[in-house]
Amino acid sequence: MLSLFCYIKAMFLIVNRFLIRKGFTGITLWPFIILKKKELKQDVVLINHEKIHLRQQLELMIVPFFIWYGTEYLIRLIQYRDRREAYLNISFEREAYANEKDLNYLKKRSFWSFIKLM
Repeated sequence: MLSLFCYIKAMFLIVNRFLIRKGFTGITLWPFIILKKKELKQDVVLINHEKIHLRQQLELMIVPFFIWYGTEYLIRLIQYRDRREAYLNISFEREAYANEKDLNYLKKRSFWSFIKLM
């Protein structure tokens, strides 16, 4: 089953300011990676970060991912009382930031790896 995930390619949709909040460069809404600027397609670390989110979304069957993400964000917001800190401490973001520079991470990643970072 995991091998199926390895073959799924993301589609890119370039959007400037409508879907990307200030301070962010991209967002992943399966099966799309939405980038703020066309040049960001060349940023392999950013693309890897977003591909990690694609995998997470698939593992949780997409809709439950967003419910979990939003719920965890609210919990972290109460915990840290700071939007940026809350965002950075969501388990999905912790996994993506911790492994975004390892371009082989998705090949060796185990199922539901984000759980270890809760």
